[in-house]
Amino acid sequence: MKRKELAPKYNHKEVETGKYKNWVEKGYFKAHVDSGKPHYTIVIPPPNVTGKLHLGHAWNTTIQDIIIRRKRMQGYDVLWLPGMDHAGIATQAKIDEKLRNQGISRHDIGREKFLEVAWEWKEEYASFIREQWAKMGLSLDYSRERFTLDEGLNEAVTKVFVDYYNKGLIYRGEKIINWDVEAKTALSNIEVEHKEVEGALYYFKYPYEDGTGYITVATTRPETMFGDVAVAVHPDDERYKSLVGKNVLIPGIKKAIPVITDEYVDREFGTGVVKITPAHDPNDFEVGLRHNLPRPICMNTDGTMNTLAGKYEGLDRFACRKQLVKDLEAEGLVVKIEKHIHSVGHSERTGVMVEPYLSKQWFVKMEPLAKRVIENQKNEETKVNFFPERFEKTLIQWMENAYDWCISRQLWWGHRIPAYYHKETGEVVVSATPPKDMENYVQDEDVLDTWFSSALWPFSTLGWPHTDNPDYQTYYPNDVLVTAYDIIFFWVARMIFQSLECTNSRPFNTVLIHGLIRDAIGRKMSKSLGNGVDPMDVIEKYGCDALRYFLTTNSAPGLDLRYIEEKVEASWNYINKIWNASRFVLMNLDENDTDLSFNSEDLNVVDKWILTRLNETIKMVDQNYEKFEFGEASRHLYNFVWDDYCDWYIEMAKVALYSNNEKAKRTTKAVLVHVLEAIIKLLHPFMPFVTEEIFQALPTHDESIVISSWPTVNEAYNFDVKIMSSLQEIIRAVRNIRAEVNAPLSKPIDLVIKAFDENFKEELVKNQTYLVKFCNAPSLTITSTYEIKEKVMTAVITNGEVLIPLKDLIDIEAEKQRLQNELVKLENEVKRCENMLNNPNFVNKAPKEKVELEKAKLQDYKTKYEVVKQRLAEL
Repeated sequence: MKRKELAPKYNHKEVETGKYKNWVEKGYFKAHVDSGKPHYTIVIPPPNVTGKLHLGHAWNTTIQDIIIRRKRMQGYDVLWLPGMDHAGIATQAKIDEKLRNQGISRHDIGREKFLEVAWEWKEEYASFIREQWAKMGLSLDYSRERFTLDEGLNEAVTKVFVDYYNKGLIYRGEKIINWDVEAKTALSNIEVEHKEVEGALYYFKYPYEDGTGYITVATTRPETMFGDVAVAVHPDDERYKSLVGKNVLIPGIKKAIPVITDEYVDREFGTGVVKITPAHDPNDFEVGLRHNLPRPICMNTDGTMNTLAGKYEGLDRFACRKQLVKDLEAEGLVVKIEKHIHSVGHSERTGVMVEPYLSKQWFVKMEPLAKRVIENQKNEETKVNFFPERFEKTLIQWMENAYDWCISRQLWWGHRIPAYYHKETGEVVVSATPPKDMENYVQDEDVLDTWFSSALWPFSTLGWPHTDNPDYQTYYPNDVLVTAYDIIFFWVARMIFQSLECTNSRPFNTVLIHGLIRDAIGRKMSKSLGNGVDPMDVIEKYGCDALRYFLTTNSAPGLDLRYIEEKVEASWNYINKIWNASRFVLMNLDENDTDLSFNSEDLNVVDKWILTRLNETIKMVDQNYEKFEFGEASRHLYNFVWDDYCDWYIEMAKVALYSNNEKAKRTTKAVLVHVLEAIIKLLHPFMPFVTEEIFQALPTHDESIVISSWPTVNEAYNFDVKIMSSLQEIIRAVRNIRAEVNAPLSKPIDLVIKAFDENFKEELVKNQTYLVKFCNAPSLTITSTYEIKEKVMTAVITNGEVLIPLKDLIDIEAEKQRLQNELVKLENEVKRCENMLNNPNFVNKAPKEKVELEKAKLQDYKTKYEVVKQRLAEL
């Protein structure tokens, strides 16, 4: 069969077309329970079905794909399970907007019809997400794709709710919750973003009921005074002891409320007197419980004022505030208004200012669940391991300070709460199935927080609660979760406590934490700043492989990543370098080069060196892959590919390739191909498309690089190749000398190499062909003794000296100055080494290999110093 040829120029669009569809159709990404191989599982963090995938998702999924592709090549049966999240608030907001644009609302069409529209939306945007996954090259097992509202997950969610309710872990209660007045739904604490805003501290006169004066009360939220039921002072505050038990009037409406004492009051804030509004402030709510106070609500769910506000009824809360203050100023009831910077909660979904609101909601009792997580993390055998380790502390801190979780949402899109209320008695029935006499009951209108179903993702996607499901038995717990540090509590902690409670097991062995994507100057990407980047636009310009390589090689675990387009371009250039190197190798093969193999005894020094370096590179790449240090893994690989293979080996291989020695030529061809194949396999997890293209062009290859075997260290190819380092050192020295005197490489030179011992001399003589070619030195002398009779430039090398007679091409004074500079440099290196070796802390605590290395360096620097000193004296 004719070998596939690489195009003369790398074109990412041509290379990345068609491959993904072929991989999926061939079933390369499918997991097989009965494969007999070791298993490895990642369940993808499900993206929201609300639109395009963002750059952070591209980063997150590329990291996962790197892990999965390598494990697949290492012989694992890998399951990377795809799925999507219904994203209750966000999706419903999008659908509401769509309906508004049609001139209708969800209430006009009813719940059932609304859900039909929502499912249509889901199918449309799910197809967009799959297209983007394909463009990213993600090796997902689509046969197992899940959705948080699919039938199986709905069964799991319902079972957990019912079980928790029966265990007393879920309850319904009236509490102050975070209320989103735009989405008209409750929010959990972690769905609230706190922002510093400039507001005001208003000082109002609350007149005594008997008309003898007033007490001054400071508040940041005047519009809630219609829900005041008391004013409170600290019990130890001498200023107000005589007022305790008296009544004061709410300014404007003249309703009498008592003066009470409570230790909650901060005597230093404002006037030391606070108004108590139990239905609109969480702290006031607790005060109200202690004092058995009523809890009147003065605001509607849309943020407008209700009948308690009197003439302000129907006004938006902030419009009410403005008008109320204006009216009270006119009545002389405003003492002063101060600017006040304070932290105010905003909805993470809609951005509006959150309203603390008294409401009856469903809650998860967090204390017993959180305690179990904390205890489990103390067990090295069962704990969830974090990379980097420091993020485990974040988990523990969240669990130690966990509040009961408000899980009910006033939405239609989501898992409807399986609670049924008797129409006459009010009896509550919580059940996975409706009551038999359903005509006498009405189901709770609310749905569950999206995170409730997402928290079951690691096991519900594998068939739980049917624990006999082969997928559940084989792939649970998952091996690794990859996620950003900003959702450790949103999602990671919840998955852990749900898994421990429901399956008595951790959900995954390891959590790999990455950072957030920021722009080039470190700002968070956002619509308001206009600095967002669409990964699909980047792929269009630079290709998927370049984007993937950039995303995964420019940050360490747990750290943020700055998007810098020049670095994406540099990634494209690196791929282009690999492409051109591959073309060189393949162009030097002929039709008969189909079964390229080699014997160790036929290898020349350069072949042995590159094979040894390949072993070293595989070892370092594997070590860093296992630690999830993809940036370090890629750095070792980059240095090997760019420096060792392209810049040195390919160039030096030309000596054999262009010689008349057929055996040497064939051996070098075989080594070129062998190393190239290893390179593209090592690179495949980073850049799947271009590596597949090159792989298919090799003389012999498996069906696809996707299912080929991962390179391993071959001990038979570890050689003693110190002489190669000497050849490189000599070639670099000659090139440096040429550069100093502006002598181009094209100009032939006479070259003398003075070897300090006979073994070194013999090795140089064996490999002098490389020195003649790469130093352009037709006249090469390798000797143990050399008497200088003319002007020369020199360079000291390990175990020898390079001398180039310059035949009047150099200023002697300039050469003396160069040697003087070299002498100073070597003297500083000698001092540095001596200082280190004279330091007991270094000698006693550093690894033995490091100490021995420094001793060897010191001896080398001293030898070079003496040689340079002697040459300087001769000049």
